[in-house]
Amino acid sequence: MVADPYASLAAGIAIAGGLIGTGMAQSGIGAAGMGIYAEKPELFGRVLFFFVIPETLWIIGFVLGYILLAGIL
Repeated sequence: MVADPYASLAAGIAIAGGLIGTGMAQSGIGAAGMGIYAEKPELFGRVLFFFVIPETLWIIGFVLGYILLAGIL
C-alpha cells in the first residue's frame, strides 16, 4: 500500500505537533513540579499526575497520524 504523499505529510505534522506540544507543556510543569516537590515532598503523587497529563498530546498525535496514513478519514 502506497500512501498519498499529502497524507504522509499531514501524518508527520500531526505527530510532530503532538510531540512538540508535549515537550512545551512538560517543560513548564516539570520546573514547577520540582519546586513544589522541593518544598513539600509529600505531594509527589500529585505532581507526578500533573506531569503525566500532557503525555496524552503525543498519543493523540500518533493516533491521528495513523488514521491519516491508513486512509480512515
